[in-house]
Amino acid sequence: MKRVLPLLLALVGAGSAHADALPKPLIDGLKNPESVCVSSDGKIYVTLIGEFGKDGDGSVVRIDKDKAVTIADGLNDPKGIVASGDFLYVADNNRVLRIDSKKGKVDQLAPTNAFPTDPLFLNDIAIDIESGTLFVSDSGDLKGKGGVVYRISPKGLVDVLVDATLLPGLNTPNGLILDGASHLLVLDFGSGKLHRVKLADRSSTVIAEGFDGGDGLAWDRFGRLFISSWKLGKLWVIPRPGDKAIELPYEFKSAADLCLDPTDKMLLIPDMKAGTLTALPAQVPGKNVDFSALDLKTEVAFPSLKWTGWSGEADDGKPNPLRPILLTHAGDGSNRVFVPTQQGVIHVFDNDQKATKTDIFLDLTKKVRYDDKTNEEGFLGLAFHPKYKQTGEFFVFYTLKNAKHPLTNVVCRYRVSKSDPNKADPDSEEELLRFERPFWNHDGGTLAFGPDGFLYIAVGDGGAANDPFGNAQNLSVLLGSILRIDVDSKQKPYGIPKDNPFVARRDGGARPEIFAYGLRNVWRLSFDRKTGDGWIADVGQNLYEEINLLVPGGNYGWNRREGLHPFGARGAGPEKSFLEPIWQYHHDIGRSITGGHVYRGKRLPSLEGNYVYADYVSGRLWALKYDSKENRVVANRSIQSEKLPILSFGEDEQGEVYLLTYSPAGRGLYRFAESAKKK
Repeated sequence: MKRVLPLLLALVGAGSAHADALPKPLIDGLKNPESVCVSSDGKIYVTLIGEFGKDGDGSVVRIDKDKAVTIADGLNDPKGIVASGDFLYVADNNRVLRIDSKKGKVDQLAPTNAFPTDPLFLNDIAIDIESGTLFVSDSGDLKGKGGVVYRISPKGLVDVLVDATLLPGLNTPNGLILDGASHLLVLDFGSGKLHRVKLADRSSTVIAEGFDGGDGLAWDRFGRLFISSWKLGKLWVIPRPGDKAIELPYEFKSAADLCLDPTDKMLLIPDMKAGTLTALPAQVPGKNVDFSALDLKTEVAFPSLKWTGWSGEADDGKPNPLRPILLTHAGDGSNRVFVPTQQGVIHVFDNDQKATKTDIFLDLTKKVRYDDKTNEEGFLGLAFHPKYKQTGEFFVFYTLKNAKHPLTNVVCRYRVSKSDPNKADPDSEEELLRFERPFWNHDGGTLAFGPDGFLYIAVGDGGAANDPFGNAQNLSVLLGSILRIDVDSKQKPYGIPKDNPFVARRDGGARPEIFAYGLRNVWRLSFDRKTGDGWIADVGQNLYEEINLLVPGGNYGWNRREGLHPFGARGAGPEKSFLEPIWQYHHDIGRSITGGHVYRGKRLPSLEGNYVYADYVSGRLWALKYDSKENRVVANRSIQSEKLPILSFGEDEQGEVYLLTYSPAGRGLYRFAESAKKK
């Protein structure tokens, strides 16, 4: 839907003595609207029951501005609706329909006789987008008997997921929504309870209650769950899994099955008795998050820079894009910038926007294994010793070429040349650490010195999908962890800080280098130069990308959790043993997070204290603000971008932040600037 729904100016308040006035509905005059959904192309669809119990007068309409355009009619009592691709799936009393949203053609995906027993009152519907599996609630006789949740395959095969036997206490199942890809939330109209059902074994847990007449469930893209009650006309939000529900200060006649609007900023709520569709801010009362855009843009940094030894065309004539994998500085007061490529060449040049060429600080291409087909390998990490001016030491992380085991990463120490500060000594390599991986991807690779002077190393879970060997939850291996070592120790090749969290657990097989674990593929780790806080961007798999704060001994849940949701057949709800991310976003927004830095530069005051990050796939950019006193994110503001695939971020000696992308023309370094309208 190209037209963006108008945002409401009034903020949602907490603890109001009276309900806030509802805004003017987007549309009224609807005959018993029950459910609403938004398709991938941003169009809004609503089911209209018509007269209850009367077959043939139900319909599905598309909302075009302030008009309801019928796309399918002659239905019975259509209720729940979901969209996937060009199709809409509708629970129509005692059957499930598939409607071509472009042509309006209606097919019965699951007719009445496809169900194990005749359905009584099919109500809500949910879909697993990846598999195409549907879930449909049957509210039974509406008096607490005959309630069932069915599962329907893409071919229309129906089986019982849960009933009162499999889920004791099930009364009148209504609202449905997936929690991750492996669990289903079931809202019970009769009991007011919210159940989480594990799809693998049909086991269930009550995760919240008190929603008498509960009707609809809707996640926003950041892990907040919104709930409606048809009976009470109320709305609630659960800000994070395990939190108590907060009532929103609005009252409807009969708030039905809700969803997020095309902007992801507003809730769409059909009111069946009022015949309206209304939009309200998708916010938590008293805990608003600022989603407004920042008046910033990106621009090419060092526009005249030529990369010594690099050509956009390889020897075989094929394109050879520049792949700058990070940008950093030596912290020695020289104001130089160091940029390694993923192929293994470290360039150095003066931090001057008029810089014209680089020097080659170190060329490791003969040692570094890199191939575009396995592009999570290569030169991945560089960090200079905090006292580089005195020690001349720096550290690198790369995939080793011609290793006995082909999937081997190493962390090594190098020293600067004694005769030339813009040259490293190529013969000074000292290997500190090596580890083998079962697969080529999920290498991790960030090296960063913390405010404590120790070296932190981000290591991926070993690759493939699902962490098949359970490395991230296994403290006896280094994979899926952030390591912390003492490179100044007299112990060789490195020492273990005495306060590392698992030093005392060596008898149980825990590796003492591990500082935090339960991570999938950290890309990247950085430390706030003002507060010392460690920031972790962890790349997700099926549905969610996440941002975490570094905590000693922290278990971040992978592969039991993905973002704020259970993952896989062994997935778990929120537990005290798992640290939840401070922020997540859904794969509708982006599919591979690129972590950045907390901005502490001087050029752009509006960025001060914001963690800037990006999504590699969608090319979107954000500035996230975290309030440590309130322990929550207070802003996640978009930044105008050219939708470039951001490989990494960097920070110079003054705290200015840079974005890096691959470039056939060698112009892969960008920085933030004020937008034209702000100037």
